[in-house]
Amino acid sequence: MRYGLLGEKLGHSFSKEIHEKLGLYTYELIELTPTGLDAFLREKVFSGVNVTIPYKQAVIPYLDSISERAGKIGAVNTIVNRGGKLFGDNTDFGGLEALIRKTGLVLAGKTVLIAGTGGTSKTARAVAEAMGAAKVLRMSRGGKEDAVSYADAYEKYASAQILFNTTPSGMYPKPDGMAVDLDRLPELEGVIDVVYNPLTTRLVREARERGIRAENGLYMLVAQAVLAAEAFTGAEFGRDITDRIFAELVFEKRNIVLTGMPSSGKSTIGKILSEKLGRELVDTDARIVEKAGMPITEIFRTKGENAFRDLETETIEEVSASGGKVLSTGGGAVLRKRNVDLLKRNGTVVFLDRPLEALLPSDDRPLADNAEKLRGLYAERLPVYTASADVILQVSGTPEQTTEELLEKLR
Repeated sequence: MRYGLLGEKLGHSFSKEIHEKLGLYTYELIELTPTGLDAFLREKVFSGVNVTIPYKQAVIPYLDSISERAGKIGAVNTIVNRGGKLFGDNTDFGGLEALIRKTGLVLAGKTVLIAGTGGTSKTARAVAEAMGAAKVLRMSRGGKEDAVSYADAYEKYASAQILFNTTPSGMYPKPDGMAVDLDRLPELEGVIDVVYNPLTTRLVREARERGIRAENGLYMLVAQAVLAAEAFTGAEFGRDITDRIFAELVFEKRNIVLTGMPSSGKSTIGKILSEKLGRELVDTDARIVEKAGMPITEIFRTKGENAFRDLETETIEEVSASGGKVLSTGGGAVLRKRNVDLLKRNGTVVFLDRPLEALLPSDDRPLADNAEKLRGLYAERLPVYTASADVILQVSGTPEQTTEELLEKLR
């Protein structure tokens, strides 16, 4: 038996990990050119496969039959080999529906805008219609097919309440992209971005900053994978399985980002976390020293604080591009909003709040090398630490106790 995912570029995919968490079969990532896809589907040497960009429509001519839902959508993401006959279905529909319900969005009677016109946009339209949306419009740059242009959408449908992004804009390795200008859709109530890598896309982050309920596509990915596994094997899984795999995946993929004052315990707790979880520990200050070829005190003395902060942002961008690590940051890392945004792409930001009286000045920290500077720095930075943190942890016990308390909060 052979199971896997068909696509052109799959380096970013989490599908193998998701399917193998079910413990039923080995799952492969099968990268194919269009010519390779043709040969693969004609040979039929597989039991079941999923299909992703750019082949969700291209596979249809090879299938002996497809589900009514997949036929209406015009896209297939799951193929099952039944005795040499290929059957196509669309489990993205159920996955997206599950994500919308988990997010708590109500589509009934609403105007829904969908960025993109590919196979996933067709699924999004079908789901929105099935959930009772009053009006559903797809958007493209040129308004091709039955889509409206972005300019027309902003002008005529600025009162839309729900937005779906089905384009790859904002996806790794180009995470700064954003398909839609949120300022031109001032009445949005909810945003669903099917992109799941990075874990928090720019679109999701900016929507949340505006008070809009927003989620990325990871839960959809897990839910559709569980539905596909049911089609492959005939087994039945409940929502509990989907929720368990999703929670495990989020914990495994998210960086744990430690912030706080100098001497708050970031390095010590980071090392314990790294050992307990088997994760790489990255100290951003140490990386900066390595890049610059000189101590931080020397960078401040010879190049100034701005040069150091620029190096810090460059380093944070590099180390936060992927997940699953423990990141110990410098005391001033969260002073720049750009740094916070970068750290939150794939990370949970934890503020280690050690009381001022327990903090110690140090000669190797230019901005906190005496008690007076340390007090001033604490008063200045405390509101920034608090505002930028996803988790605030009071540090009072031993490093081991603090680490255990943190893990309880994160799991």
